[in-house]
Amino acid sequence: MPKKKLLHFQENLSFPHLFQARYHELITDHHLRTKWKEEFFRNKNPIILELGCGKGEYTIGLAEKSPDKNFIGMDIKGARLWRGCKTVEEKQMKNVAFIRSQVDHIAKFFGKNEVDEIWITFPDPQLKKDHKRLTAPVFLEKYRNILVPGGIIHLKTDSYDLFTYTLGIFNRDNHTVLFATDDLYHLKTNEDAGTIQTYYERIWLEEGKKICYLKFQLEPQF
Repeated sequence: MPKKKLLHFQENLSFPHLFQARYHELITDHHLRTKWKEEFFRNKNPIILELGCGKGEYTIGLAEKSPDKNFIGMDIKGARLWRGCKTVEEKQMKNVAFIRSQVDHIAKFFGKNEVDEIWITFPDPQLKKDHKRLTAPVFLEKYRNILVPGGIIHLKTDSYDLFTYTLGIFNRDNHTVLFATDDLYHLKTNEDAGTIQTYYERIWLEEGKKICYLKFQLEPQF
């Protein structure tokens, strides 16, 4: 492993806004589950969660736009999270945290009605393993269990296959689509999805790729 990456992993241990859990520690719930507002952010502001946040560009961009909300980015890659944590430290941001974990374990970190909004930004489309897609029914059920009633989920992707797959799931299960487009940047819209771009997103746009975007609410479970 490169020395630089090792140094980043070591520095990750010092960030008070990065929470890492070893696999065996996920047998029990994380100590901040149901207590993020009271014990970490120390306010009652809404919590916005980004899944697969990478370097945290979207998490940080949204947090800068909305200082009256709390933002948490989640990713399994420690090297990527280092960059986001470093930026938060340099900018002395108080409304951002990061979690290093797989999305599968999301229920270990968040309790019922604890999250107000979820962003899924450029996830691996998992074209050969649909059950691993972050918009597969098994994941949507996990999100339902932590979202407030009527909570909003955003999907932003360069994969048309993932976009159409997700729309098909919504139509089948009667979820509510609030906004949908397979070409976000050719629309005149005030949606936040068009105001923040990641590094790779800018590259894809320069290559002529279209960016798909979905904004939706899950069907209530009675």
